[in-house]
Amino acid sequence: MIRILLVDDERLVRTGLRMILDGEVDLEVVGEAADGAEALALSRSLQPDVVLMDVRMPRVDGITATARIMALDPAPAVVVLTTFDLDEHVYAALAAGASGFLLKDSPEDQLLAAIRSAGSGVALLAPSVTRRLVAALAPAPGPSRPRPDLGDLTERETDVLRLVALGLSNAEVAAELGIGEATVKTHLSRVLAKHGLGSRTQAVILAYESGLVGG
Repeated sequence: MIRILLVDDERLVRTGLRMILDGEVDLEVVGEAADGAEALALSRSLQPDVVLMDVRMPRVDGITATARIMALDPAPAVVVLTTFDLDEHVYAALAAGASGFLLKDSPEDQLLAAIRSAGSGVALLAPSVTRRLVAALAPAPGPSRPRPDLGDLTERETDVLRLVALGLSNAEVAAELGIGEATVKTHLSRVLAKHGLGSRTQAVILAYESGLVGG
């Protein structure tokens, strides 16, 4: 059973989502929040598996709430709900640790698939899609925003990060480098740990912002 928290300042949106999700035997809506502050409080108390997070809300917005929720232990997967395909706020939400994003007018089957993917620990965006989103929305480095330094990574960790950012799966990275898939996961985990990241999506963002790919 995947336990879900709905976060949106529009009650009708939450009601519509609940009607869809309540019809699924493996999904359970455990709570609703109208803003980011409520979302954080309910994430602490209810410990949902997946949070469907709106971006634009009063008091505490979805980006700020996502960052705070991702700091919880355990932290649920956060799926950002947005009205626009390339909402500039989506990048900030992904950088804050969201697993991915979903359009509010997505077909019902895409919504259900996305929730199940997030509940099983799979990112909602294929790395290649994330990379295109990052390329479109990431703020350019400058004097006030220097490129991240990847000098603390080993050569192999750098290779793994580059290939992941280019859209390869763990199995494809393993084949490309001639190593085991478990070894790929280990190297990627070390990259995340060294840079204080919480998700594969954030690793793709790091690779783009550092200039390792796309820059």
